[in-house]
Amino acid sequence: MADTLLDDVAGLLRETADRVVLPFFRHLGAADVTEKAPGELVTVADRRAEEAITAGLHRLRPGSVVIGEEAVSEDPGLLRHLRSAGDVWLVDPIDGTANFVAGRRPFALMISLLSGGEPVAGWIFDPLADTLATGWLETGSYLNGRSLRLPAEAPPIGELRGAAMTKFLPPSLRRTAESGGARIGKLLPGQHCAGREYLDLLTGDQQFVLFWRTLPWDHGPGTLLVRAAGGVARRFDGTDYHPADTDHGLLVAINDQIWHQVHTTLLPT
Repeated sequence: MADTLLDDVAGLLRETADRVVLPFFRHLGAADVTEKAPGELVTVADRRAEEAITAGLHRLRPGSVVIGEEAVSEDPGLLRHLRSAGDVWLVDPIDGTANFVAGRRPFALMISLLSGGEPVAGWIFDPLADTLATGWLETGSYLNGRSLRLPAEAPPIGELRGAAMTKFLPPSLRRTAESGGARIGKLLPGQHCAGREYLDLLTGDQQFVLFWRTLPWDHGPGTLLVRAAGGVARRFDGTDYHPADTDHGLLVAINDQIWHQVHTTLLPT
């Protein structure tokens, strides 16, 4: 049953990407893009993809609640369901909308499932790279259908590669993180797509990623998949991330030792 749901939701993401999202890529008209908030773009593809995904999830789990990014922009009260006792889906129909609008990669489609108020499953699909990650917290993650376990080794700090969205940090914290970043082998500025950052952790292209903004649909799927594969996702104070939390700041790493190395280097207390 669990494996069937993983496959069914993955199929829903692939179908939505093929039928709704990709036909608009590099074919958006002026009327297809609007600003839902200052600096926050939304496209007709975002809205139609969320509608298709929502309908599909309701077919798979009748009576479940779907919290989609675009639905929340219309009704913020939907967030009250994040701690609900039943099945709750988090949906980001196009993560990396600014990239999508600009006609560049990456962007991703993401879903996570909460049950009894706790994250239990996640899905991330990058349709251009054809990279699909799925997983259950209790049984593990899969990358393109193959079981995945993240490395337990921790290279020296000077050999680590990871991303840090330092431009969003408060000024004093940004200066500290940028100063510490000089000690890290390769500190990347980020790709404007949280889903791709998480996929790069799972593929081994990077060992950590640091975020300031932590909207639930951006991080619910990825934090679950990393944890299910043996990694860690914690707030700056060391507490585990939960999608219902409203605090800023999140550091994700492929293992506990690397999390502490990066935290000590970029966020010294």
